[in-house]
Amino acid sequence: MSSTPTNPRGAVDLSAIAEQAKKAQGSPGGGTGGASYVVEVTEQTFDNDVLRPSLNHPVIVEFYSPRVQGAEQLSTALAELATEAEGKFLLARMNVDTAPQFAQSIGLQAVPTVVGALQGQLIPLFQGVVDKEQIRPALDQVVKAAVANGIVGRAEPTGSVGGTEDGGEPDPRFAAAYEAMETGDFSTAVEEFDRLLQANPKDSEAEAGKAQASLLLRTADLDLDAVIAAAAGPEAGIDAQLAAADAEVATGRAEDAFARLVGVIRRTAGDERDKVRIRLLELFGTLGNSDPKVQKARRDLMTALF
Repeated sequence: MSSTPTNPRGAVDLSAIAEQAKKAQGSPGGGTGGASYVVEVTEQTFDNDVLRPSLNHPVIVEFYSPRVQGAEQLSTALAELATEAEGKFLLARMNVDTAPQFAQSIGLQAVPTVVGALQGQLIPLFQGVVDKEQIRPALDQVVKAAVANGIVGRAEPTGSVGGTEDGGEPDPRFAAAYEAMETGDFSTAVEEFDRLLQANPKDSEAEAGKAQASLLLRTADLDLDAVIAAAAGPEAGIDAQLAAADAEVATGRAEDAFARLVGVIRRTAGDERDKVRIRLLELFGTLGNSDPKVQKARRDLMTALF
């Protein structure tokens, strides 16, 4: 008998996708309608969400604390200006209360502080709560500096202003995929997420959804405990190890799955190693890059590869 959870969200919870979207869309900002260019970042996601994108387009970083009086006013003004700019820059917000050591490491002296990021470098802009019309020239300078240095890319929208639509329902882009997931039609869910990725290859929520749907498609008809047990034998091959890793993630044992596949990568080479590496990266996507288990496994993977 299969040990696959009867709830298709089960151990691999699609609600995490909706939560990620809410974080991106729920940053302070006024008005409704239009695209949002605001994303919440953490110490763990700072490199991927701020420094790397700054190679292609400007990123404005707001270091804030909910405890600071007037901080909400500044956050709203910055979000409104980001929406008006329509992708000329991305606004990344970091709550320094959750990352005090990171704030210290970059020499942050006051909160709120706003900096620009270009070509992986941070550029101080201003400190304290500043009026919207005073903020605008500072942001314009960053955009002009980007153009002068040949950085002319545009940021991708992170969602729509106002967050969820239709009275709090999840993002309608994922409606068909979610419906397929709920009915156990994982093949259709994969196709729906693929369709969204074809329209926007940088859609991180769709990418995570596809990884989760693909995992459930591969494990839906398996006896997960038996699959894991079979991989323990001395004759177990690469496919058995891949199946066991899938089963471990599907039953909430992601750390075991990651360690298993990193171990396989250490002792293989060529096409076999590449096959396992690709599956491991896909499994990372089921949890998201900010998950501590994924971050540790990524470090282990780099050690195994080099």
